[in-house]
Amino acid sequence: MSEISKSVLDKVQSWLEDPFIDEETKQELRALEQNPAELEDRFYRELEFGTGGLRGVIGAGSNRMNRYTIGRANQGFAEYILNSKKGEGRKSVVIAHDSRHFSPEFALESALVLAGNGIVAKLFPSLRPTPQLSFAVRHLNADGGIVITASHNPPEYNGYKVYNAEGGQLVPHEAEEVIAKIRDVQSFSQVKRLTQEEAEAQGLLVWLGEEVDEAFAETVAATSANRKLLEEGAAKDVVIVYTPLHGTGNLPVRRVLNKLGFTQVHIVPEQEQPDAEFSTVKSPNPEEREAFTMAIELGRRVGADILIGTDPDADRMGAVVRDKNGEYEILTGNQSGAILVNYLLSQLKATGKLPANGAVVKTIVTSEMGANIARHYGLTVFNTLTGFKYIGEKMNEFAASGEYTYVFGYEESYGYLAGNYARDKDAIVASTLIAEAAAYYKQQGKTLIDVLEELYREFGYYREALSSLTMKGKDGVAKISGLMTAWRTNPPQELNGIRVDKMLDYSLGLDGLPKENVLKFLLEDGSWFCLRPSGTEPKIKFYFAVKGTSNEDAKARLKSLQDTVLAKVEE
Repeated sequence: MSEISKSVLDKVQSWLEDPFIDEETKQELRALEQNPAELEDRFYRELEFGTGGLRGVIGAGSNRMNRYTIGRANQGFAEYILNSKKGEGRKSVVIAHDSRHFSPEFALESALVLAGNGIVAKLFPSLRPTPQLSFAVRHLNADGGIVITASHNPPEYNGYKVYNAEGGQLVPHEAEEVIAKIRDVQSFSQVKRLTQEEAEAQGLLVWLGEEVDEAFAETVAATSANRKLLEEGAAKDVVIVYTPLHGTGNLPVRRVLNKLGFTQVHIVPEQEQPDAEFSTVKSPNPEEREAFTMAIELGRRVGADILIGTDPDADRMGAVVRDKNGEYEILTGNQSGAILVNYLLSQLKATGKLPANGAVVKTIVTSEMGANIARHYGLTVFNTLTGFKYIGEKMNEFAASGEYTYVFGYEESYGYLAGNYARDKDAIVASTLIAEAAAYYKQQGKTLIDVLEELYREFGYYREALSSLTMKGKDGVAKISGLMTAWRTNPPQELNGIRVDKMLDYSLGLDGLPKENVLKFLLEDGSWFCLRPSGTEPKIKFYFAVKGTSNEDAKARLKSLQDTVLAKVEE
């Protein structure tokens, strides 16, 4: 182990000598003695608690997801909850988990540490979607929430996300308080923990049941924009293929579709059951066409109008639509968002339910198309930083002031929320609303592709793209930092002969938003691109957006912008 840096060597030794760490974990570390690079990566830092929580590769080590890093985070979160001002009596936290490796174990471990701190842990007995956790925090009047998930990351990852009493992911000032509490946990001996038997006997571990599932399903069904239309038979005419991609969406999506009268729902059988390896896909990500391969095959067999997929924790929804020629076209997050905004607002207006002070909230990297549709209906549009926690924060502001009524929020990365019942994106409501839109327009002889084309003709031909570079490990972090510094200190003046009008540096805290390491460049022709290091993965993302005079013009403009920027990145 001599090739390892001394600081890492000391950390490894401290784990091997710690009486609070089990023998199996120590054996895993001893087996790596001849692999200094792996040990260095496992211990060169503490797994970072970001605004969303923890996310990383499962394994032993301070830079890995395991019961010890989670225990330490839980101890810090418990201290935060105990110091929160809400209410009197025992504090409570709701806990859910997805279908990943060790998700049930990490969820129970979280519950036992909270119980050790005198906090009632309300635990779902099996996998549940992230948005249901957000709903349950509010429904049960809890003081916070935890969900064990790594969303659509590869199988070797898991994560730990924490929620506030409103059911939203922690925003930066809240996360900073939790991080400070976690830093105070210098040793695993400080982590307070009960056994499962002790926690249950003391009423500090409560298992949640059917009541919360039914309340969630009923609430989501109630967000229908035109339930009367569905009940009159429109729902029965639509043929749907749905894939939960081995995750948590299977039962709740089907339950709500059934409540709304959709009877022709076909589940992709190979992807129906939970599978921690996500063995039928390269990535369980409904943003990628490859994830829909099996759904498209089934769709062709049953003549499906729309294919719907949700990611493992069911907070993101992707849709694929059959066009007039019978071909299946995948919608981007921005396209689905525009369709949902238009459908929802048109139905609310038709039924006299569109609030005069209505608001739509989107992120700074989301297309302007949905925003312009919302303004067309008289709504106010708000921009937030990337991350649904900021949309949730806006919802709380509206609820407190009464100045605006939240109608819809979304982000380009396939996250949508209609209704006020949660503070996180919800693939269940997105699935049911896009199925409802398909039913409504099918009655008019239109596919969702036809609707999208109509929206382009009215509002302009918007096109967007996303590229990313993955840079793993210690060196990757430094490279991403260097890249951001280079673009910040030496921004381009023009691209392809088009002048760069403005550079927005969100690290300065623009437009009243929190400071974040994001750069957005606005070009003279109305196009823009954005550089954003991921907060949860070792990658940097590049967002591109243009508005053209036709589909062909928009596609050409987008390719030109994307190629030019990425070529400069390579330099």
